[in-house]
Amino acid sequence: MTAVEEVEFGALVEAGAGRAPQETIGLAELMDTLGLDVVSLADHPYQPERLDTVALLAAMAARTERIKVMPNLLNLPLRPPPLIARTAATLDIVSGGRFELGLAAGAQQMWGSIRAEGGPERNAGQSIEALQEAVHIIRALWSSEDDVEFEGRHYRLAGAKPGPRPVHPIGIWLGAYRPRMLRVVGAIGDGWIPSSPYLPPEALPDANRIIDEAALAAGRSPADVRRGYNVEGRFGTGSGFLQGPAAAWAEQLADLALDQRIGTFFLHRVGTADTLRRFAEEVVPATRALLAAA
Repeated sequence: MTAVEEVEFGALVEAGAGRAPQETIGLAELMDTLGLDVVSLADHPYQPERLDTVALLAAMAARTERIKVMPNLLNLPLRPPPLIARTAATLDIVSGGRFELGLAAGAQQMWGSIRAEGGPERNAGQSIEALQEAVHIIRALWSSEDDVEFEGRHYRLAGAKPGPRPVHPIGIWLGAYRPRMLRVVGAIGDGWIPSSPYLPPEALPDANRIIDEAALAAGRSPADVRRGYNVEGRFGTGSGFLQGPAAAWAEQLADLALDQRIGTFFLHRVGTADTLRRFAEEVVPATRALLAAA
């Protein structure tokens, strides 16, 4: 069961594709004002209609006061792990400890675009191996007292200087859907973020079980892995997942928090500021009330 006070609510904001950068940053400011907990940005650096995720997150951090900022999820193949480590630490420092790192191995359907940008050629297994190596390197560069040596199949460091150090323990959140990657989440991840259009609520129990078993096999507690969920819905009169009124949304989200240990909900595909307001002012307090009553 997820503790009521630990459940967080935020959004996954899409940047570009017709949305002006100031509008995107303005949504983060609005979320900060509304009391939401985290704003995140998708990352598709091979799509020229999208602005750079890291630059926008920096602007969001500069224009907000309390809300966390994070990529959801940062494309690893086009960014060397030392660059990711130092960028993440810098964002954490300038935001006063409000940065979390979401990291993705690279969707297989996007490898043609990744190669076109000069990225590596990797199959699914190699992508997972590279992600595991990258997580090790990033954490070492954040915490090591000595120069970092690493000899992997995909990355090599020959005495890299560690630092800068984050001002808080940055969580590394991983995206995963298939069993092998879910086991990686359980073994080394601080958090997990699937999306409801690709992993519907009825698939969460099996995925959570795989993560839990992998965590225990790695000598960790399943509670060490925070569960996030990008949720997509529409306010209306339907009866499906997040298709009804705000009260129905609250009931469904509370059930997921209690039964599937979802600790952070990201509202996906935010269309307007009005949608965010309704989520923050109607759904979030109603969900928290149901959790408190439970």
